[in-house]
Amino acid sequence: MVETNLDVVIYCDGACKGNPGKGGWGAVLECKGVTKTLHGYSPKTTNNKMELTAAIMALKALIKPCNVTIYTDSNYVIKGITEWMAGWKKRGWKSSTGEAVKNAELWKDLDTVTQMHDIQWKWVKGHSGIPGNEQADALANYAIENHK
Repeated sequence: MVETNLDVVIYCDGACKGNPGKGGWGAVLECKGVTKTLHGYSPKTTNNKMELTAAIMALKALIKPCNVTIYTDSNYVIKGITEWMAGWKKRGWKSSTGEAVKNAELWKDLDTVTQMHDIQWKWVKGHSGIPGNEQADALANYAIENHK
C-alpha cells in the first residue's frame, strides 16, 4: 500500500466509431464522496488506443500518491498491464514473437503513470449495468459525438 489516506476508484473506457476511426475515452474518478469525470477525443485512432488513453489520463489526474482501484472492460489493458508488460520491458518492448509491441508509446506512458500509485486492476463486463463503467462509456461516446 502507498502511504496515503487517499483511496481512489476509477472507471475508464474507450470507444471508437470504425477501427481505426473517430475515438473517445472517458473516465470516472471517485474519492471521498467526490466524483470527477474526464473525457477526450481523437479524430483517427483505434479502440485499444482509447482504452489505454482513458487509464493514462485518469491516472495523470491524480496529483498525489493514491491507493487506486481501476475498473475497465478492456481485457487488452488488464492483460497488458498485469501479464504482458514485464516481458515486453525485459525484451526491449518486443512481443514474445520478437515484433515491436503495438501501442508501445502508450504502454510506456501507462507504465510511467502507474509508478507513484498502488493500483489494483479489475476487469468488469462492459454494458452490464455497472454505473461507473456505463458512465465512462457514455463519456467516451459523448467525446466522439461532440469532438471534445
